[in-house]
Amino acid sequence: MWIALVGESACGGGSISHGNNGSRSGTIPRATHAFVLVEENHSYSSVIGNPAMPYTNSLAQQYALATSYYANAHPSLLDYFMLTVGQTIAADDTYTGTVSADNVVRALTAAGKTWKAYAQSLPNRGHTGASVYPYAKDHNPFAYFDDVLKDPTQAANMVPFAQLVTDIQNNSLPDYGFIIPNLNNDGHDCPPGMAACADIHKVAQIDDWVRTNIAPLISSTAFANSVLVYTWDESVVTDRTNGGGHVATILIGSAVRKGYQSTTTYQHQSTLKLTMQLLGVGDYPGLAATAPDMTEFF
Repeated sequence: MWIALVGESACGGGSISHGNNGSRSGTIPRATHAFVLVEENHSYSSVIGNPAMPYTNSLAQQYALATSYYANAHPSLLDYFMLTVGQTIAADDTYTGTVSADNVVRALTAAGKTWKAYAQSLPNRGHTGASVYPYAKDHNPFAYFDDVLKDPTQAANMVPFAQLVTDIQNNSLPDYGFIIPNLNNDGHDCPPGMAACADIHKVAQIDDWVRTNIAPLISSTAFANSVLVYTWDESVVTDRTNGGGHVATILIGSAVRKGYQSTTTYQHQSTLKLTMQLLGVGDYPGLAATAPDMTEFF
């Protein structure tokens, strides 16, 4: 039996319910759209409860928070691959190879689903080339997939972030969306226009960017019956717990249990599996096939 507990949230006061995957039998709903938003290089403790991130913490309190979620590796690219391939694939961010393993593009396409990667500062639609600051190729795993590199139609699904606004307005969002802020807005580098900064400036910029750019998605009619997973690629480099360290992960959507906090241990392969389950796709690439289900969040 699942028992609701009332207590103080890590991100502020209020009623929350706690649980773990073994204590409640849930059902993952069929979603209209599944989104993944990935930020960079911050620990759980630097995000949850941080007064510099009021909007992010309001989402964590309003929707569902995974309190025991861990990235898989350091550095970044390995985690982006785990989120989309179910394998870390690379040794580091200098990887220049092509990924031929099963991946979200292959799984979605085979199931007749649409997808887009909304990459801020992407030089042009379908760009598969090198990084062009502040766009970072190693934060865009789709640019490595042979399914994308060999098919211009698939490559065209990698679009500049501004396309998201158009797709919301036109109610033309894809079934699956992967949102990639640029280096100035994802917590990796200083905010735009700042040559040097403290970490508080980086996290505040993440929060401002998410409030400005993602809140309109969440509140739109186009997002109805959809789910957004808001996570971080990896924790600080000194935290190697479970490979990539403790990170904040928030599940957002009308079907998500409100004010819920999970204590179950999850990693990026569970997010990959969840996005496929939400869309009714039966192909779970790589480690997603055996990853713990995130049913407790619904």
